[in-house]
Amino acid sequence: MSSHLRPALAAVFLAGLAACSAPSTPDASSAAATASEEATHFVVLVGGTPIGAMDVTPGEDGYTVDFEYRNNGRGPTLAETVTLDENGLPSSWSVEGAETFGNPVEESFAMVDSEARWTDSTGSDQALPAGPAFYVPNNASPYWLAIAARALMSSEDGTLAALPGGTLSMSEIDQLTVTGEAGDRDVTVYALSGTSTNPTYFLMSGEAFFGLITPGFAVLETGYEAEDERLRGLAAGYGAQRYADMQARFAHDYGAPVRIRNVRVFDPETESLGEPVSVVVTGERIAAIDPLDVPTAAGEVEIDGAGGSLLPGLFEMHGHLGEGSAMLNVLAGVTSVRDMGNNNDVLGALIERINGGEIAGPRVTRSGFIEGRSEFNSNNGILVSSLEEAVAAVDAYADMGDFWQIKIYNSMNPDWVPAMIERAHERGLRVSGHVPAFSNADSMIMAGYDEMTHINQVMLGWVLEDGEDTRTLLRLTALRRLPALDLQSEPVQATIAEMADRGIAIDPTFAIHEALLLSRNGTVSPGVVDYIDHMPVDFQRQARSAWADIATPEDDANYAGAFDQITETLRMMHDAGIFIVPGTDLGGSFSYHRELELYQSIGMTAPEILAWASQGMADYLGQGEELGSIEPGKLADFFLVPGDPTADFREIKTISLVASNGTFYYPTEVYPEFGIQPFTDLPAVAVPAH
Repeated sequence: MSSHLRPALAAVFLAGLAACSAPSTPDASSAAATASEEATHFVVLVGGTPIGAMDVTPGEDGYTVDFEYRNNGRGPTLAETVTLDENGLPSSWSVEGAETFGNPVEESFAMVDSEARWTDSTGSDQALPAGPAFYVPNNASPYWLAIAARALMSSEDGTLAALPGGTLSMSEIDQLTVTGEAGDRDVTVYALSGTSTNPTYFLMSGEAFFGLITPGFAVLETGYEAEDERLRGLAAGYGAQRYADMQARFAHDYGAPVRIRNVRVFDPETESLGEPVSVVVTGERIAAIDPLDVPTAAGEVEIDGAGGSLLPGLFEMHGHLGEGSAMLNVLAGVTSVRDMGNNNDVLGALIERINGGEIAGPRVTRSGFIEGRSEFNSNNGILVSSLEEAVAAVDAYADMGDFWQIKIYNSMNPDWVPAMIERAHERGLRVSGHVPAFSNADSMIMAGYDEMTHINQVMLGWVLEDGEDTRTLLRLTALRRLPALDLQSEPVQATIAEMADRGIAIDPTFAIHEALLLSRNGTVSPGVVDYIDHMPVDFQRQARSAWADIATPEDDANYAGAFDQITETLRMMHDAGIFIVPGTDLGGSFSYHRELELYQSIGMTAPEILAWASQGMADYLGQGEELGSIEPGKLADFFLVPGDPTADFREIKTISLVASNGTFYYPTEVYPEFGIQPFTDLPAVAVPAH
């Protein structure tokens, strides 16, 4: 159910670079590249696997673009037409189709006289730009990057006001030669920033678009697919350098003992805050917890905790980690992440950078992703086509030595699962996963799963008909059947009882179900209301857009009712003693705070949740001797909030300090790099003179 490939690539990969040099302006008599200079067909790839295409048709004064891909049984389908004025700026833009999870797209933009008017999934608006302005579509193909790039090349200072907000800027990152069927091509790598949190890296050959690159996803000119792996590696390197620069500026390794004075430490055992104390950190570990009357020693750094709450680092238990989410998780007090499936090489390189201190990131517990080959398969981890390959994939992860469990996915043949589980348990690996298509949760429970992934994967077994295919969006859209389900019925109660009897845990991903089922076009999704005003414009637009296709009042009621049924099911599971594991599948950080907050709706208290998300998860992962609480001798993973989250859980969202492995971060310093408005003041820090 991972959402790391959102439908509006323009939105997902836009940037937040702090300082970008203006690109050189080429000699150009037209804002649009001519058809003879630019390819018209591009291939979409995930991890080297073609999953879709983008076709561009130049017109007299603009372009039409068709863009579609399918990964993991879902993806966007978009058809757009854009008209440009004499300066290469959009004068009209229309986009029609559907987003990844089915929400219809009917977006339009037009300049009428000097007024900009637009309608997208968030509603309609207008503006009177004071000067040249570039409309950034809410849902569009990656080709909008080429249009923006040419406009920026022609602008006076390399920047343009963005509509509906922000400022677009572009910096030259690299120059390369690529090789393909059409011969060698010199290309320039640019980073575009201005409306979102992370940079978009894309390639131009002069004024002609060549491609979009990320560590796991690429859109390249057809005929140059062989360059995919190299270009994705370069994208990872560009991101790594950005985050290494941020680490150098914002990671505080004081080289001396650090005393955080006047804080109330949360104790997971008693589920309470203690009296004000000072916490002393030496190196990567907590050295002491002292009464306030113990003076600061010579040579110690003193941080004024101002009576705030010091909480143990949290565990995000359903991540798909990347560089951006790595740092944002740390800044949110999420100092440990269980990765639930990734490009193994990309994640391995990221972990090396984190462990080497090159970039900020949480401690990572890895899951070995195994998927069956099909027309709907995901493209992470290891893909298998036979029982023998499936069991060999289990052995491969066990042999690597740094995986805690395997995760089985949608397209796996359910007949192979028992042998995979047997081998995993023989090799000391736990087993979690989705329910493979054409099976149900009861079968996987009996086969020996240790943990079920996503609450919808369990509940679908109670509402699906035989033969229905959950490799498609049906595994999400069928949730609208849940309001008609009697939760006291024998099938429901039997599944819950079997999970409880067998000690099988559930990773519900509560927050992503809230986003899927309760987000509506034009209204703020309930999970982000507390912090949306702090976020960049692109995030705000996405937060006001539905995920699913809510076509009728009945759909609206059924999706909302489905979330009520999910909440009640989790309440019953909690009451039955089933162990619940909190994770988001949304990138963690801010969404992880919401994930935890939601568990109050099933009867958990704020102190209980804090203890469960720290010491509880550390113990679950076998890391409780080193992590999970703030005690002398344990690793220094904790964070400081000014308020009292045991009384009002929302206080967890305002963090002034984070220690991760004894390195200190102040989110207020870092958030502007992501286009995020800070939540707190900086704490007072006294560093002794040398």
